[in-house]
Amino acid sequence: MRISELFGKTQREIPAEADTASHQLLLRTGMVSQVAAGVYAYQPMGWRVLRKIESIIRDEMDKAGGQELSMPVLQPLGLWQETKRDQAFGKGLFTLADRRQRPLVLGPTHEEVITRMVSRNVQSYRDLPKLLYQIQVKFRDEPRPKGGLMRVREFSMKDLYSFDIDEAGLDQSYQEMLRAYQNIYDRCGLPTLLVEADSGAIGGKDSHEFMVIAQSGEEEVVYCDSCKYAANVEKAESAKEKIKAEKPLPIEEVATPGVTTIEDLAAFLEVPQSYTMKTLFYIADGELVFVVIRGDLEVNEVKLKNVLHCYELRLANEDEVTEKGIVAGSASPVGVRGVKVVADDSVTPGMNFVAGGNKPDTHIKNINYDRDFQADMVVDIALVRAGEGCPHCEGKLSVAHGIEVGHIFKLGTFFSETLDAFFIDEKGVSRPIVMGCYGIGLGRLLAATIEQNHDDKGVIWPRPIAPYQIYLCPLYREDTKVAEIAEKLYDELEAAGLEVLFDDRVESPGVKFNDADLLGIPVRVAVSPRTLEKDSVEMKKRAGKDAELVPLIGASTSLKEIVES
Repeated sequence: MRISELFGKTQREIPAEADTASHQLLLRTGMVSQVAAGVYAYQPMGWRVLRKIESIIRDEMDKAGGQELSMPVLQPLGLWQETKRDQAFGKGLFTLADRRQRPLVLGPTHEEVITRMVSRNVQSYRDLPKLLYQIQVKFRDEPRPKGGLMRVREFSMKDLYSFDIDEAGLDQSYQEMLRAYQNIYDRCGLPTLLVEADSGAIGGKDSHEFMVIAQSGEEEVVYCDSCKYAANVEKAESAKEKIKAEKPLPIEEVATPGVTTIEDLAAFLEVPQSYTMKTLFYIADGELVFVVIRGDLEVNEVKLKNVLHCYELRLANEDEVTEKGIVAGSASPVGVRGVKVVADDSVTPGMNFVAGGNKPDTHIKNINYDRDFQADMVVDIALVRAGEGCPHCEGKLSVAHGIEVGHIFKLGTFFSETLDAFFIDEKGVSRPIVMGCYGIGLGRLLAATIEQNHDDKGVIWPRPIAPYQIYLCPLYREDTKVAEIAEKLYDELEAAGLEVLFDDRVESPGVKFNDADLLGIPVRVAVSPRTLEKDSVEMKKRAGKDAELVPLIGASTSLKEIVES
């Protein structure tokens, strides 16, 4: 491809609206063009990269036994209402109506559609297992699209669904997909970390994310350097600090004028924050929930939402608390009635906690679980922090930012039971199909690759997904011999099967070299009067520092070996 014919222009200035390296570089290289908030068009350079990623994904899915199909973007809302996921997705679901006012959604994912399809085509255990996938556009009405391709409202996704006769079959399908995903990221030149994850609105019992560690990542990843434990912060657990064992003391009321925060309380009573109880109030699907956690910890709202099995969760306001007869800011679980109480498991092993006195300017000392109060649920709802103990070894946990580039789920039988996807087993018994689902966002994978592979000059593409393999750069093209040799070499390189971006513009060497670095093509080949004096061309790898001369005779063969190595 000649740059003079290429659609899309490079930019020197950093776009003001771009706040991540990948967003800046995608715009500066002319790979994408923004159409609306969270909606992007891929221009030819970006589309080439996306197609290469797509090709790698398709190859690995096919090798794993996947069968490709295509499902519609438009889906009947009624199908989503059957699974109640219209409530789980909430405002993130794009809805519309056809001319007869029949409600439809723009598919954010395709579990409902594929399950209904399978229910019509699978009758016997002999029809299973099946791995079915597509690479298609999805729509999610993100409240705050940002980061370029990181968080968008329209995106290309590979989603595969597994269908098995039992949990053992699901485990096997899950492991096959896990290996296929690792192969995909290896082939894309993208190191990833496998982490335990929350299933979110997709549902299911087990799930893992593939994370790219990057400072610009929206996700927080918790990991242990001493073992292989890793989880996203929404799912992560820790070995919580143990409180020194004490004898339970009698309850004692103490005046605490003007003390309303844990920090002030600990300082006023001269006790560690870990010896206090923090109380919070949430509204879960319209119901007030009383939450208790050790004072030095924070509530993980995703964990809380999951244990409550609610669709909407938010902090309660003061009026919602007081109408239940509770004193906001001075509440204690002691004596609470008529409200669901959820306690973090940090409050059960400790002794002699301090908590609110259920009246202003008062606290209660020496509160002990079981003796003085009980909870409807005692579960882990704490947010994990760096430095806490690993739950699987003696190591300490670290926290880093990451970008999710893939997510796999064990769905179980929820969708199959809800949408009547059953099969007859070898004993003639009807049983629900056991399902899994496995997704990769192609655009986010592309952006994450840039986040991990760039410098202050531009992108540094891994060879397998680079838009072109060679940037052919004739310098001082007005020199007839340079122009002639460059044209001949361009033809030879393309005849050798190499993908070449030919900078045939009449521009200065500085402009051409800057664009070569910005675009990040793996190998830059320069032809100039100086190189031709030595019957050579100059070759420089984008990821390297030094250039070297390659003999002009046999240059296409030598360059092909360099590219393929």
